[in-house]
Amino acid sequence: MNKVNINVALVRLFQFIVFVLFTFIVIAYFSAMVILPLDAIVMITKFLSLFGIGDIFGALIAIPVVGYLAMVVYKMPELHGLVIEIGVDLITTGKNRIDAFNKIIDSLKA
Repeated sequence: MNKVNINVALVRLFQFIVFVLFTFIVIAYFSAMVILPLDAIVMITKFLSLFGIGDIFGALIAIPVVGYLAMVVYKMPELHGLVIEIGVDLITTGKNRIDAFNKIIDSLKA
């Protein structure tokens, strides 16, 4: 193997590492948006259990409360639009960083 092939392989390795990193970040971001309401239900249920309300009844109270909060967020298009836009920006930034490695590879091959 000549030096150019080793350099290309090294750049491809770093490109793969950056791809995996940004993929993990995007998955973690959108997963947090799904898990957040579920966690709120659990926390409200545990809070109500401090007052002697059982878990089943606490969940029956917590689910509509979290549903109402979700409806309030849904009625603010700027807020949920911003949350989605941040996720899309993460995807775009990752794609741009990965494409930057292709420019380096092209300069090495030339």
